[in-house]
Amino acid sequence: MDTFKPAGAYATQAPSLPSDGGATARAQLAAAASADAGKLRVAMFSGNYNFVVDGALRAQNELIGHLNKRGHETLVFAPTTKTPAYDHQGELVSIPSVALPGSRSEYRLGLGLFGGAKRRVDAFKPTLIHLAAPDLTGFQALKYGEKRGIPVVASFHTRFDTYPRYYGAAWLEKYVTAYMRNVYGRCVHVYAPSESLCEELAQDGIGKDVRIWSRGVDSGLFSPAKRDPAWRRSLGFGDDDVVVAFVGRIVLEKGIDVFAEAVGKARAVAPSIKALVVGEGPERARFEANFPGAVFVGFQGGEALARAYASADVFFNPSITETFGNVTLEAMASGVATVAARAAGTMSIIREGVTGVLVDPAKSADGFAAALVEIAERRDWRTEMGRAARARSLDFNWEAVVDSLIVNYREAVASFDAAKAAGP
Repeated sequence: MDTFKPAGAYATQAPSLPSDGGATARAQLAAAASADAGKLRVAMFSGNYNFVVDGALRAQNELIGHLNKRGHETLVFAPTTKTPAYDHQGELVSIPSVALPGSRSEYRLGLGLFGGAKRRVDAFKPTLIHLAAPDLTGFQALKYGEKRGIPVVASFHTRFDTYPRYYGAAWLEKYVTAYMRNVYGRCVHVYAPSESLCEELAQDGIGKDVRIWSRGVDSGLFSPAKRDPAWRRSLGFGDDDVVVAFVGRIVLEKGIDVFAEAVGKARAVAPSIKALVVGEGPERARFEANFPGAVFVGFQGGEALARAYASADVFFNPSITETFGNVTLEAMASGVATVAARAAGTMSIIREGVTGVLVDPAKSADGFAAALVEIAERRDWRTEMGRAARARSLDFNWEAVVDSLIVNYREAVASFDAAKAAGP
């Protein structure tokens, strides 16, 4: 399986498949991931599993659903609310929690592993513990595993160490980084969704054995075929307008201020550029008030979301906090060219000048505006990038991605057991 390698050690193109188009390799991977090769009992500890819609939580649900499909046993521990955002995968045990203060009250902080939840872990007897968040509950689950000789792995979903700068507390970042080094450094494996993030984590001293757990996309749902000119017109866009879309949570760390400033500067040069904002969040009212030329359509899901992606001409993702960028991959599957920050979450997905344009975030709004103007004025190039983006997205298959992670699980258990048998 893919383990961390130094920068440049990865092949720049996918290896050639055998004559059966890779069916044999995929079948072998599926067999290795099946419970027939040894059943796993996985206890996952998540920060927010089913009541907020974001890419990290979708990935966790895909994992749990696929583990169950392969015949393994799972039990998820996470905070819950009375109003879940969607039907979750697997059995979920509620963890006592409190809402985060201020504008992020839609998220909850688990208060720890104790009482009934701890007894559920005891009864479940996990063969492996998976930390999906380095919060208080995750830290206590880590200590639980260490005390009982259970291997603990972790997946890295969010650059929490960068969040304080968006809320006027940049001085906290070094302490958050130190805490993350402590938690992830005690795990057998750390799984990150891209090569570029693996490199960043290694440089930052976060995790000892960092491996890739990529992401997949539903290429049937997200497709260029979902483009809807009539829907575009109903929103007030002209057929010749270049619609630039933002899709995601409307929160500061997604780069919404940079999005608005860059689009505004680009429109001063290329007035055909128009903005479409898809999503909800605590910053929507302020964002909408400061961005009067944009069209806001709120949260969209399923077919409505697929239509929104495909009906755009450019997808713009200025965020530098993404660890993968599920929204970028969904836009690519929809046949839409991307302008994005040159950050860990996008560098491993986008092929520069082929499927999209990457901009150094240090250039801020000016660099993004220049890229938007160029892509708006070069229609043939934009169209060709959209086709190439769709083709690239087909490489990201959920089933193969999760099967690969299950094999990594097996390696984590084997290496942990071998180290335990060898003694101190």
